[in-house]
Amino acid sequence: MSNFLDYPKTQDLTKYGLKNNKVQWNLSGEELQEITLKKGMGRQTQNGTLAVNTGKFTGRSPQDRFLVQDEYTKNVWWGKINKPISPENFDKLYNRVTDYLEGKEIYIHDGYVCASPEYRMNVRTITEYPWSNFFVKNMFLRLSEEELEQFEEEWLVLCVPGYLEESPTKYGLRAENFSILNFTKKVALIGGSAYTGEMKKGIFSALNLIFPQEKNVLPMHCSANVGQDGDTAIFFGLSGTGKTTLSADPERKLIGDDEHGWTPDNVIFNFEGGCYAKVIGLTEENEPDIFRAIKPGALLENVVFDENGEVDFLDSSITQNTRVSYPIEHIENIQENSYGENPSNIFFLTCDAFGVLPPVSKLSPGQAAYHFISGYTAKVAGTEAGITEPVPSFSACFGEPFMPLHPTVYAEMLSKKMREANVNVWLINTGWSGGPYGVGSRIKLKYTRRMISEILNGHLADVDYETHPIFGLSMPKYCAGVPSEMLNPINTWLQKGTYIQKSIQLAHSFHLNFEKFAAKASQEIMEGGPLIDEHHKIPSDL
Repeated sequence: MSNFLDYPKTQDLTKYGLKNNKVQWNLSGEELQEITLKKGMGRQTQNGTLAVNTGKFTGRSPQDRFLVQDEYTKNVWWGKINKPISPENFDKLYNRVTDYLEGKEIYIHDGYVCASPEYRMNVRTITEYPWSNFFVKNMFLRLSEEELEQFEEEWLVLCVPGYLEESPTKYGLRAENFSILNFTKKVALIGGSAYTGEMKKGIFSALNLIFPQEKNVLPMHCSANVGQDGDTAIFFGLSGTGKTTLSADPERKLIGDDEHGWTPDNVIFNFEGGCYAKVIGLTEENEPDIFRAIKPGALLENVVFDENGEVDFLDSSITQNTRVSYPIEHIENIQENSYGENPSNIFFLTCDAFGVLPPVSKLSPGQAAYHFISGYTAKVAGTEAGITEPVPSFSACFGEPFMPLHPTVYAEMLSKKMREANVNVWLINTGWSGGPYGVGSRIKLKYTRRMISEILNGHLADVDYETHPIFGLSMPKYCAGVPSEMLNPINTWLQKGTYIQKSIQLAHSFHLNFEKFAAKASQEIMEGGPLIDEHHKIPSDL
């Protein structure tokens, strides 16, 4: 096995406050899997894939995310998303974590994020668990042996799930677990949670402040792919809307499935070297690329499998948020350099469980900015405790938990880039049609794929459109391969009056959500919202 003696320039860990540690440096995936199995921290599935259980936390804990408040973070949009912590409390917690690690075996991975050479950022990750290191080996971009010898990190990730803070309020915390970003010291400190997504999204959150402030690069919570003619498509969407699924297209090369930057030169580049996909309900028929990517080298989280190692992807008894991480090379059809040019279409994906929004609609620049800031989807019954009927869910910029700046900053950057690149923006509803959840039916994946394909092929440029009476969205009247009656959602409802009522109800939710952004939004953005007025009345000509 490798050890720190292979890396003489970086063997001194005292600068990190680490003492008397047995260090495993830059191990291979096979080595990390072997250690995980030997320590009884994971199991192997039927086909040899490593599977682990992340324990108490099977998802991120956004209430326990903090940013160190100092000169660098003076422009942060402080509030329930971005909670401040003092530099003094950060230092005390960091020292307590390193004291906890004294004498323990630790794992170090050196890699980088951002595929564009101009924006590359080296990241050293130190983890308490071997499989946490396996995760970042999959997710961050990988270095050659020569690059490893010359490695110097710009950011440090320190992930210590076993450390539970006994006196959280003493250090400005809410609970025993925490995820803290210190931009001045360039450290992401994670304690008390083994959920691997905290590391991934910690670095993403850091880039979401660094890039707009320092580089004039728009960071995006999106997937992206590129066509044979070099046209790049971008897919924004929250969990469960199809962002990963729809960007995995056999006719197009995948740039990445979750995090990208948009440069001043109109280059779209992947931040990561891997994919982190939800696998609840996964089938080879519906999502062949993801299904086939689950093989040795991948890491499954919180899945259920039988004594023979056969995974039951339908079993959500541990969590709905079952996951797999894998190197992007596990997908056959990828863009080798992980970046593309000439963005021509942007898709906002939403899973509308109310059955109100059309399956496809074209947005004006004002509407695009409004819906980008809104970041709408809907939670359905069973996804969270206490949810028995559809509930609107808004996450600004389709990634509010990771956005340190005010959402209008990102929205205005997007609008400017849209105009400069002459990009078309589309709202795609992957949710319900013919009624809300429990009454209507989920829009078939084959129809959604066909609509996106028709857009990418330019076939919706010359069809007739009609305007949605409540949301003002432009809906095509025809799309090859899709039943025309579906394209205007009111046609699919038996009770037309009920549809209008539900539309007004959802539009009201949009307006209520947008109130917190209105003070910093332009008139064009404000006019991009639903057409009901401040008294929640519909237009008189409806």
